[in-house]
Order: sequence, then C-alpha cells, then structure tokens
Amino acid sequence: MSGPPIKVLVCDDQALIRTGYVTIFGSQPDLEVVGEAADGRTAVTSAARLRPDVVVMDIKMPGLDGIEATRQLAGPGAEPGAKVLVVTTFNLDEYVYQALRAGASGFLLKDSSPADLVNGVRTVAAGESLLAPAVTRALVGRFAARIRPTDPDAPGPESPLATLTQREVEVLKLIAAGLSNAEIAGSLVISPETVKTYVSRILAKLDLRDRVQAVVLAYRTGLVTT
Repeated sequence: MSGPPIKVLVCDDQALIRTGYVTIFGSQPDLEVVGEAADGRTAVTSAARLRPDVVVMDIKMPGLDGIEATRQLAGPGAEPGAKVLVVTTFNLDEYVYQALRAGASGFLLKDSSPADLVNGVRTVAAGESLLAPAVTRALVGRFAARIRPTDPDAPGPESPLATLTQREVEVLKLIAAGLSNAEIAGSLVISPETVKTYVSRILAKLDLRDRVQAVVLAYRTGLVTT
C-alpha cells in the first residue's frame, strides 16, 4: 500500500449493516473506518470532525435523510472534502436520482458483493464516478424529461457549455451516451490519455466533481436526449 489509507465514514440506520461495512472495509489494508453514523445529521457532524475521504451513505434514515445529508456534504456550496457513495436498496428510482443531484459521486445496491463495495470506495476516493457509464446513462436517462430545460435550475442562455471547445462538447456527449474513456478514444480516434485530459478539462471548466455530474448537466442543458 502506498500513501495513507482511505478514511471511510459509514452511515446507515441499521446497526447490523454498519457492522458488516466496518468488517468489510476494515479488512482492507488501504481502507480505514474512522466512524459510524445512524442518521444523516450525525453523518454531517461526524464528517466535519473526522474528515473522511468517503462517506458511505444510506438514503432512507430517520431525521435528516441520506439525500439531504449528501447535499450538505457534497452539494452546491459545500466545502470540498468527503465524497459520498450512496449504497441503497433502491434501483433506478426517484431516490437515486435525487441523491446524484444532491452531489453523490455514485451509488451501489446493498446486495453488491464485498469486492464491489471495496472497489466502489476506492473508485470514488480517486475522484472517479462509481457507476459504469452505461448505468449512469440509464439512471439519468430515466429522468431526462424532468432534468432537461424544464428543470427550474437548468441554465439559461448563459449556459456553462459555452466555455467548452467543440471537441470538448463532443467528448461530453459521448460521456453522456454511456461510453467509457477507451470507447471514446476509439470513437474519436485519439489516445485514452488524450480522452482523460479532455474529461479533466470538462470537469474543471464546468466545476463538476465527476462523470455522474457531467451526465446530469448534459441532460439538463438539452445537449443529449433519450
């Protein structure tokens, strides 16, 4: 293992599930569970105190739910810090959509294997989207009619996409279409390293954290449709 371990905060209202996560993550030399929380409010206060790299967040919890907790930790105006990995029993529904819009870097289902959970934490900690590109597209596409320009938060004439070059717009479209970096490279006949550079520029110009938010923005602005 190189570098310090990834600090993880586990947030779920079921003690048995928290214990399972702690056991799974604690068995990995590059992961360190720094705390647990049984509700969203405790997750927010614990994150401010413990400074985890990743918060593993449930959605349905008493008091402050996981969506609002995610918004406070990773949404607009939140100080850069922990990334949120939502682990939920809900698939392709309103809750998942809201969590992504709130700032989550991705999500897994609770029946995911321990290996997938561990890989998910590592992926999110590295600043990448946890979701496979095709899954990202399916998630956001499920709500495309709602998040295209009819969304009250959708950008008007001063669209942030105006800051992108023509090639960057092409890359963003392919990201939103569910293509991986390797597939984008093949489509545009450029190297994967060049694609990574384009993706990094797009995220920086649009002030986005990861590919998930890039896909959401592409739908919100009408750049892509279902």
